[in-house]
Amino acid sequence: MDWSDHALWWSQRNSWLTRTRSTLDQYGVQADSLLEFTPMHKTLRVQLPDLRYLDCRVDFSIKTFNAVLHLCKELGIRHPEELSFCKPLEPHHLKHNLKDLLAKKSHREHNGSLPADTNTFIANGSPAGSQGSLDKSYPPFMCAPITPMKHSSSTPFSSPLNNNNGTLGSWHKKSYSEINGSYSPVSWNGNVSTLEMLNGSLDSSLASSPNCTPEARSKLLKPKNIVERARLNVAWLDSSLSIYEQGVKEFDTLRLRFKFYSIYDLNAKTDAVRINQLYEQAKWQLLSEEIDCTEEEALMFAALQVQINLQSGIPQPLTDTSSVNLADDDIDAALTDLQVTLEGSHISYASPDIMHVPELFDYLKCLKPKRFTMKAYKRLWVTCRELQLRFYKSKEDAQHSSPLNEFSLRGCEVTPDVNLAQGKFVIKLEVPAADGMSEMFLRCENEEQYASWMAACRLASKGRTLADSSYEAERKSILSFLTMQKPAPTPIISPDSLKICPEDYVSNRYVKKLKSKLSQRILEAHANVKDLGLTEAKLSYIRAWQSLPDYGLTLFIIKHMGHKKEELLGVTPNRLMRMELSSGDHIKTWRYNTVIAWNVNWEVKHMMLQLDDGNFIFACHSADCKVVHEFIGGYIFLSMRSKDANQSLNEEMFHKLTGGWA
Repeated sequence: MDWSDHALWWSQRNSWLTRTRSTLDQYGVQADSLLEFTPMHKTLRVQLPDLRYLDCRVDFSIKTFNAVLHLCKELGIRHPEELSFCKPLEPHHLKHNLKDLLAKKSHREHNGSLPADTNTFIANGSPAGSQGSLDKSYPPFMCAPITPMKHSSSTPFSSPLNNNNGTLGSWHKKSYSEINGSYSPVSWNGNVSTLEMLNGSLDSSLASSPNCTPEARSKLLKPKNIVERARLNVAWLDSSLSIYEQGVKEFDTLRLRFKFYSIYDLNAKTDAVRINQLYEQAKWQLLSEEIDCTEEEALMFAALQVQINLQSGIPQPLTDTSSVNLADDDIDAALTDLQVTLEGSHISYASPDIMHVPELFDYLKCLKPKRFTMKAYKRLWVTCRELQLRFYKSKEDAQHSSPLNEFSLRGCEVTPDVNLAQGKFVIKLEVPAADGMSEMFLRCENEEQYASWMAACRLASKGRTLADSSYEAERKSILSFLTMQKPAPTPIISPDSLKICPEDYVSNRYVKKLKSKLSQRILEAHANVKDLGLTEAKLSYIRAWQSLPDYGLTLFIIKHMGHKKEELLGVTPNRLMRMELSSGDHIKTWRYNTVIAWNVNWEVKHMMLQLDDGNFIFACHSADCKVVHEFIGGYIFLSMRSKDANQSLNEEMFHKLTGGWA
């Protein structure tokens, strides 16, 4: 018998003895220690983003991050660094913070000794598991054990952190400025996988999802408020520990989800599985109200879902139009990169004069809300030039008078407030100020004006001016997003010919609100997307999802050092936000490039962010501080990616940024 896949597990220390060159004495194993000789690869029931279950062979002895890499390679999912495992939650987990659950004596007695796990509120014992997949429509998919790849051809690791990662007391320090620009990973190819070499029943099923089983849907959590949304993020596994070290046993269930919302290089030609699973995760987030959307947006998403379902039953052409468009986008992006390299700045192609500074100006209705009262909108002449927003009484005053108000858009929060039925096109700006975030509302007259100003504000918040070559593409994307939300006069499909179960297309809130009109409204919205192919419809769904104000926002309940009240910390792909616990209003925003370093005191579970305007120290109540630390380090890690195919995924850098070790 081949014992090469076996290793020793020391349950008392909750660790694997995988360093084969070390003796038992060096590990600290005594004569009375109990070691288990067990296979490293075990069967794990994995729930994919489309809610189906697969039984997979996963290495329980390596770090969770690496286990996800190997599994995604087998499933044909590129850029596996965007995904991770999380434990399944029950509704009662959303009622209390992790801090409160761990404090309960009865819970400690139920769990016994607490291992080094970020999710110790979940019982370590295996639940009533099954060796078979819950999705009986497909045979179990068994991922073959993977031999670790040799690193002889990989780029040697050289980190500028080696000499700068000292400890400050018991704080472990990570500096963003020191590691910025030192990493450019490349994803797995995914063209040939075990999926294609096994039986043919699953060779293409991951690129199209079956109907969700009632059992899987019944376990879908539906947070009722922003606080419960924050408690959802307690379940993420620690990427630096193995699955076995976190209380997961053979035949247990874990969920595979997109954890980081820095979706990179989405290619219609090679990402069929990734696009489908990303679409499914977006769909279930919307249906379970994990992310908010307006009524028009909900109907647009439902219409796209109808089109996807209709196209799924039709053979698709080999050359999808979306692939061609995406290839054109890649060429445009490459030309833009070349232009930036040659010119040293983002200059629009449409600008004939390289010295010309573009400016946006028009009459807008403006409102600066007071604390206890909302005054009426005022019609002002507004200009946007080089990240500066200026307000004048009239166009003539702009020629010879100083502005009534002026502020920089860099680092501001831009939130849309649109209602097509009411003709409402409002841009909500939250600008950093000394006492927090200062609000300003801009109301536009029509879609064209709204798209121009919204695109300008979005780019300016990221530090990009109107001269940036992506401005026109951003403006057209906003217009396209609005066009899809307009209902057609008459539906293309008769309501009698297509039976729609409303709960499968919109969240319960809009099912109750629209009631009998819902099917008709969905089919009216479907007329706008009736010509989209399958992949193109899924990509449109994903892009619309990414355009929502709350997209990519991961919430945690925290307590600021020295403050009595709890707050929310929002972590996004490009910034951190302090938010009000009850309303979700922004208190303060920090872009990652303003984060000098982030330190962790693992003894008392406190984090400290070193910022341009001082230090921010907090404790996380809804999850272990390791989860927050990993999100911040993970997003900084992902921000350093490039399209250089010669560079490999730097796993050591990921663990250096997210693992919390010096």
